[in-house]
Amino acid sequence: MKSKISLPLFIYLAFLFVNPASAQKGWIDLFNGKDLKDWNIKISKHNYKENYASTFRVEDGLLKVSYDGYQDFDQQYGHIFYKKPFSYYLLKVTYRFVGEQAKGGEGWALRNSGAMLHCQAPETMLKDQDFPISVEGQILGGDGTHIRPTSNVCTPGTQIVYEGKLFTPHCLDSKSKTYAGDQWVTAEFLVLGDSVIKHIIDKEVVLEYSKPQIGGGNVSNYDPKMKEDGKALTGGYISLQSESHPIEFKQVRLYNLAPYAKDKVKLDKVLEKILKE
Repeated sequence: MKSKISLPLFIYLAFLFVNPASAQKGWIDLFNGKDLKDWNIKISKHNYKENYASTFRVEDGLLKVSYDGYQDFDQQYGHIFYKKPFSYYLLKVTYRFVGEQAKGGEGWALRNSGAMLHCQAPETMLKDQDFPISVEGQILGGDGTHIRPTSNVCTPGTQIVYEGKLFTPHCLDSKSKTYAGDQWVTAEFLVLGDSVIKHIIDKEVVLEYSKPQIGGGNVSNYDPKMKEDGKALTGGYISLQSESHPIEFKQVRLYNLAPYAKDKVKLDKVLEKILKE
């Protein structure tokens, strides 16, 4: 029996099929606490989807980044990407650093990881590429000695506008406090296309910038076709990082704000609600 679907409805359904992320509303548990079926892996020096030495794994309901299968870290930077891209959203991650840094990890990578925002698609990364072209919500843990704020921003292959000016250095510190030891920390990232990105810790905005765009350096072995300097980053994939120090995530959630992108009144109302949760 042939179904009778009006043309407008058919077009709408086709749009949802092509753009499944746009069809989701409200909170989405990107990490389901059980497995990594909704995630794709790219580790430098390895092929796409190869989870070298089980770097990324699920144990005890946690998404763990581990290096017990490494002889030497050897700059094998890794990223695990959620399967769908987003543009307007609030991302919430709860993490903690554990254990000792992998042998061969860089000094700057001690208790260092990140939530990568507006990433290029993982399948477009070359085998030896170190980081995705993206904006990094840098996650740092205290080393017991130095001041090390978390929820900073770093820019592999990108640039941002900060306080009205193009910011060209690689990283910019937030005003968060230092979180030492193995305590759980919740970081939120409010991303509104290329208009504004806010980093939030303990309900406080600790860093704010705008106009993320492709440009600058600090990314290696990439496909030149993927680095269109000056191109605005209005959306992209989200990934979590492996940079040589073990880290665990117990929550990776996203509130899709795309349905409110063109209605500031509704957007502000929704944000007022969810930022209190």
